[in-house]
Amino acid sequence: MSDTPFKNPGFAGNTGEFDLTEDQVRGRDFVPSRPLEGGHPSGTASYPYMLPEKHPDAPLFEGAYQERFEKLLTRYPDRRAALLPTLALAQEVRGHVSPETMDEVGKLLELPDAYVRGVATFYTMYNKAPVGRYLVQVCTNISCNLCGADEVLAAFLRATDTEMGETSADGNFTIVEAECLAACGFPTCVQINSRYYENVTPRDVPGLLERLREKGE
Repeated sequence: MSDTPFKNPGFAGNTGEFDLTEDQVRGRDFVPSRPLEGGHPSGTASYPYMLPEKHPDAPLFEGAYQERFEKLLTRYPDRRAALLPTLALAQEVRGHVSPETMDEVGKLLELPDAYVRGVATFYTMYNKAPVGRYLVQVCTNISCNLCGADEVLAAFLRATDTEMGETSADGNFTIVEAECLAACGFPTCVQINSRYYENVTPRDVPGLLERLREKGE
């Protein structure tokens, strides 16, 4: 990314012409990349990564991921309490949480299969089926809806030639609706993997998708 000023399409709610780079807006100048092993145990549960590269057949867990899982367990009074971050960790590795993955997580945490499935299927942040490299979630709740979210959603579907919930032919994009992304002051909000884009309009969509194809972010 160039260090020259640019017209910000809505990172962290800031728009318009100003002399900050995207790295500065996103805080990458002072927040380093987070290590896969989780760094200090106190921060391991705050890693809701959704990475472009997904490995559905990867083991749970090995190497740095095993180290992070073990750190997770130290943060909770019993293994059941570690279920949500463990499911998130499994999704980071495999890209989605299949019934087989749920069963594996249950064995790791010594929990009944039915209990794990009940929790995993309750929360929408766990993908229960494979998704593309980029999961595009368009908020269509009240604030965003009043500011054109339906048109933004339609633009994403049109630009990727998909129906709701489908993955594009190139495997890059899956487009879904989201109930609320907690960015009501900057509609329309779009979450792509673990990153937010705010103040998105239909005309922003083609450039945003092209950016992801070219830069991967």
